[in-house]
Amino acid sequence: MSNHTFRRRCAIVTAALAMVTLAACSAEPPRASPTTSTPATSTPATAATAPDESQLAPVHPVGEPVVIASGLQVPWSILRLPGGATLISERDTTRVRELLPDGSLREAGTVSAAEPSGEGGLLGLAFLADTAAPGGAGWVYAYFSTASDNRIERMPLAGSPGSHTLGAPTLVLDSIPRAGNHNGGRIAFGPDGLLYASAGDAGNTANAQELDSLGGKILRMTATGAVPANNPFGTLVYSFGHRNPQGLAWDSRGQLWASEFGQNTWDELNRIAPGGNYGWPLVEGQDGDPAYIDPERQWTTDQASPSGIAIVNDTIFMASLRGQRLWSIPIVRTSTGDDSSTADPIEWFVNGYGRLRDVVSGPAGTLWFVSNNTDGRGSPADDDDQLLQVAVAP
Repeated sequence: MSNHTFRRRCAIVTAALAMVTLAACSAEPPRASPTTSTPATSTPATAATAPDESQLAPVHPVGEPVVIASGLQVPWSILRLPGGATLISERDTTRVRELLPDGSLREAGTVSAAEPSGEGGLLGLAFLADTAAPGGAGWVYAYFSTASDNRIERMPLAGSPGSHTLGAPTLVLDSIPRAGNHNGGRIAFGPDGLLYASAGDAGNTANAQELDSLGGKILRMTATGAVPANNPFGTLVYSFGHRNPQGLAWDSRGQLWASEFGQNTWDELNRIAPGGNYGWPLVEGQDGDPAYIDPERQWTTDQASPSGIAIVNDTIFMASLRGQRLWSIPIVRTSTGDDSSTADPIEWFVNGYGRLRDVVSGPAGTLWFVSNNTDGRGSPADDDDQLLQVAVAP
């Protein structure tokens, strides 16, 4: 048995004992059925439903993670649906798999136009509730690579939890530059009801500063791919000067945050401003040049290589690939209340579960994250890859 496998199995046993103890002390166990819990929906929130900031104490993991599902193949995005179901994309198989209550997985559909190679393939997923969609439930959006570009399609969601299927796709956006690496790939609906996408520079650093290119950008569009009237440049470009952003999430005030792979020196967590220039390839990390927006936080590439992020109680959680750890970064409000900064990051589960690709808010006060050890760069154990759950609390 390898040391990696041994550590993983020991962690699972420890986690199970920890969760039993937590459940015994709480009226609300931290684990909930994947098909009966009600997740935070991907349907855009409104200001009227924003949480009371006075109750947003920073949270952190409690105990060790437990395994919800195993045997995933290069998982990339976790999508929790309003009805309680969970979908997971697999980059290289191009399958969208549905999590069942017993921890098993079934195929809900495939993205047939996706052509995996290198870091490309089936990447991010998002959901928009829409009673006008075929079937009346809504749309599952997918960001993926073809032979010539990266693009976004949407598919109507059919069926009920445990038997979901995806209907015929409709194109939302194409012609995002693609390459063997730096494809970006995260998509999410913001509080404004618009779709955001992180697009990498596709290995061509000039793309990031070129406003006529969709590469090296964070893009903002309507649900059908049109340019919103208030976009900063009159195009789909929302911010630019990015190398390979892969995490998107909003805090309680609707502020967008994004994680980004650096090159050889600094990985970044950025607070995104409309029209902002984040410097790549002219600067990497915190440079102090007033022409560019410095990252809020930076890490050496062996500590992070960040992908998905989630925000729970205004605490940013960031999944790290090469860093093989989960970071938590509390958001701190200024005394005037009109801006925000961050407290010192804290690392969790260092080298415990290998490469981590995505993290989302889970049910009943938990956090879900997925390992990514089967992508050719990790050291997979027999049960990899895994979807894991950990309780979070102030």
